[in-house]
Amino acid sequence: MKILLLSFFILISSSSLVWSQQDAWVFFTDKDDVEASINNPISILTQKAIDRKALHSVTIDERDVPVNETYITDIKSQTGITVLAKSKWMNCVHVRGDLDNIEALENLDFVASIEYADKSLTRNVDTSLFIKEDPQIAQTRVSYNYGATENQITMLNVNALHEQDYTGEGLTIAVMDSGFPGVSTNGGFSRLRDAGKLMDGYDFVDREDNEFAFTGSTHGARVVSDIAGFIEDQFVGTAPDVAIYCFRTEDVANENPVEESYWVEAAERADSLGVDIINTSLGYRTFDNPNYDYTYQDMDGETAFISRGATLAFEKGILVVTSAGNSGAGMISAPADASGAFTVGAVDSNGNYASFSSIGPSSDGRTKPDVVAKGQSSAVIDQNNNITTSSGTSFSSPIMAGAIASFWQANRDRSNEEVMDIIRESSSIFENPTPELGFGIPDFEEALGEVLSVNDNAFAKAETPLYKIQPNPTIDTAVLILPENISSVEVEVYDLLGKKVISYKAEATVTTIPISNLKSGIYLVQISDGQTIATQKLIKS
Repeated sequence: MKILLLSFFILISSSSLVWSQQDAWVFFTDKDDVEASINNPISILTQKAIDRKALHSVTIDERDVPVNETYITDIKSQTGITVLAKSKWMNCVHVRGDLDNIEALENLDFVASIEYADKSLTRNVDTSLFIKEDPQIAQTRVSYNYGATENQITMLNVNALHEQDYTGEGLTIAVMDSGFPGVSTNGGFSRLRDAGKLMDGYDFVDREDNEFAFTGSTHGARVVSDIAGFIEDQFVGTAPDVAIYCFRTEDVANENPVEESYWVEAAERADSLGVDIINTSLGYRTFDNPNYDYTYQDMDGETAFISRGATLAFEKGILVVTSAGNSGAGMISAPADASGAFTVGAVDSNGNYASFSSIGPSSDGRTKPDVVAKGQSSAVIDQNNNITTSSGTSFSSPIMAGAIASFWQANRDRSNEEVMDIIRESSSIFENPTPELGFGIPDFEEALGEVLSVNDNAFAKAETPLYKIQPNPTIDTAVLILPENISSVEVEVYDLLGKKVISYKAEATVTTIPISNLKSGIYLVQISDGQTIATQKLIKS
C-alpha cells in the first residue's frame, strides 16, 4: 500500500511540476506611430501586399502596424517570462512563465489584458475587439496527362481551368505546416523552383530562416505537392504555376497553444508579402496540457486564438483554406471553425464521405465543412520524390487551395469572399448541405462559366419558378409573389454559411422580404407551403 501511495504522490507531484508553466497572450494598449505608418504603407508592407489590398479594396489600418518593440523588450525583461511569438493584428505577444509572474504583467501600464490558454484562468477579455465587421480569357490551352492525380483533379473539374491556361499563374500561396523536406531539392518540385516560384521558407518554431523550413516532418512536402507538384505525365498539382511560401508553424514534438501564435505570426508575414491564399493542413483541439483543450462549444470561430487570426487574415483579403480535421463524427478543429476560413472535408475516389473527415456544424450553427475534395488515398509526392498516396483532410485542403488559385487567376478582381461564394454555389449539394459534406464537391468548370458570363442574372434558373422573387438581383428591397392557389407559406432565408438570417410567415399574394438589414451577397430563400419546399437564390447587390 505504501508503494501505491508513494507512486500516486509522485504522479501528482510530477503532474503539478509539468503544468507549473502557463501559456498566455498579453495584449497591449496601443501602437507606436500608427498614423505615420498608415500614411506611408510601404514602410510596413511590401508593394505586392499594397497592390493586392488595393485590388480588392482592403483597407490598410492600425492592425497592419507592427507591435511596439519597446513593449516586447519590457515584457522580456520581466522575471520568469519568455516571449515566444507576437501578433500585430491582435497587438499581443505569446508568453510562457509561472502564473504569478504572468499575473504581475498586469501592473505594466501598457498591458491592456491577459488571456490564458487555460481558459479557467482568464478574466474578462473582450475577443470582439479582434474581429471587425466585414470588410480576360486566355489565348492558349494546356493539356496535361495527370497520371496519379487524375481522379482528384477531374473530380473538381480543375482540368477545365487548366485547359484555358488557368494554372495559378500570378498568385501566391503560403503553406503553414510542420516541415518541407525535399521541396527545395526533389525533381517533383523542380518546375516550381526553376520558375523562381519557391519564394522562401521560414521556421517560426525554431526561428530559423529559409533552409531550416525544408527539414523536419515530411507532412508539408506532401501537402505542397498536391498544390504545385509536377512530374511530366505522372503527377500534376491543382495549381502547377502558383508561387509558394513554406512556413513551419507546427512543432510535431509537442502540442501547445504557442503553435497557434506561430500560425498567426506567419499569417501576418504572408499578408505583408502579398500572399493571396493560405493553406492550413493543421488543426487544434487537444493539447499536452488538458487544461488548454477546446470543447465543441469553443468551436464558434471566436474563441481559439488561431481561429480569430484566420478571420483577421480573411479581413485582410487573404483566402484561408483549412482542413476540417480527422476526427470522423467528432467535431471540427480550430481554425476550421473560423467564419473567415474556407473549410475542406474529405471524400473518397467516388466522391463519398470519408469516415475520418470531421463533421460540422460549428457550435454557433454555421455550415462546416464548406466543401469537400478527395482526401482518402490522395496522390502525393513524398520527401524521397516518390509518387504515393496519403489520407486525411490534410490533403483535401491543398487540393482545394490549388484549385482556388487556378480559379482566382481568371477572376483577379473578385474578392476572397466572392470567390468562396461562387465556389460554394457550384457545389453538388449547395441547396441541401450536410454536416459531413457541407455544400458538397465544387465544380470549377461551372464556377468558371459563372464568372465569365456577361449575364447579370447568371444565377437565375432557366425554368419558371413556382414562386417569384422580384427584383432579383436587388439593391435593398424584394417581394415574394405567391401563385393563386396558395394563400400562405413559411419563409426562411439562409446565408451561404448555412445560417438562418430571416424567418417569417407570408399570408398575402405579395409580401416584402425583410432584407434591408442584410449585407450584400447571395442568399437562399426556402419557401414551404406545408406540403412542398421550394428553394430559390436571392442576390442582394
